[in-house]
Amino acid sequence: MTTKQKPEILVTGAGGELAHHVIKKLRKKYDLIGVDFRKQSHYDDSMVNYRLDFSKRGFEEVFKHHQFEGVIHLGRIFLSHMDRYRRYNTNVLGTQKLFDFSIKYGVKKCIVLSTYHVYGAHPYNPSLLDESFPLKASNISAHLADAVELENLSAIYMVKHPQMKLTVLRPCNVIGPGVRNSMSQLLQRRIAPYLVGFSPVMQFLHVDDLAEAIVLAYAKSPNGVYNVAPNDWIPYPAALQQADCQLLPIPSLPPSLPRQVLKTMRLKDFPVYLMDYFKYPVILDGTLFRETFGFLPQFSLDDIFSYYAQQKV
Repeated sequence: MTTKQKPEILVTGAGGELAHHVIKKLRKKYDLIGVDFRKQSHYDDSMVNYRLDFSKRGFEEVFKHHQFEGVIHLGRIFLSHMDRYRRYNTNVLGTQKLFDFSIKYGVKKCIVLSTYHVYGAHPYNPSLLDESFPLKASNISAHLADAVELENLSAIYMVKHPQMKLTVLRPCNVIGPGVRNSMSQLLQRRIAPYLVGFSPVMQFLHVDDLAEAIVLAYAKSPNGVYNVAPNDWIPYPAALQQADCQLLPIPSLPPSLPRQVLKTMRLKDFPVYLMDYFKYPVILDGTLFRETFGFLPQFSLDDIFSYYAQQKV
């Protein structure tokens, strides 16, 4: 008697830490196929992995060789990686190819990882941002245009191709062991910068909790957009202190001065195009995701920051 074949899922960005957590949670039930252009992920010989750029030729061959039930698209290039033109090609044009191949080859559902940055940081933002709030990030910086365009593209495909369920997730700051985004690298520093006169509250989500959120979303796969965030927050300087960072004050006035100081100090993990996010709070209302999927983060703020504090001992 032949063993029943497990459904196949394509995971983009498979070499990243988040994908590692997602794959661990899904491997018993699904066959996971990994794709990453930066490095080839490797778990064991039972998992197929491809090292290629899904924005270029050759990506369609992956769809030809597999019968994907779904796609978990974690391959969005972060703001700290590449210049904005290459990010746009990968994040927007590459995702368009991914969607087109998914439609062509009968993929039933797709999870797309976005970011809370799409809302934009502004002094007049409401205290809680729900999913209906306008996406203003591209008004702040051209570096954020690809993140907004990725969401606009997703919205178009939701309407034009309802046969494929498409779920967009907007998480808050994602940190934890192995995560290499800007916020995680700031918390790893012994001396970390903050802007004098500003203390924005922020939300933080452990990488394993986000992986669990992705698994829950894939199981139901409704069309829609969801914030993913805990129901607590903390001022940014207090977060640095809990992570045992020594605070480095950066003058905030005149407005051009902090940009000049950061460029002079070459603080790449405190990018100038994200400056407003270190001035003004962007707090997500995660009620819709929490109630729809029964999501409850397992890692507290103490759990999250104690990891970074222990790295400095």
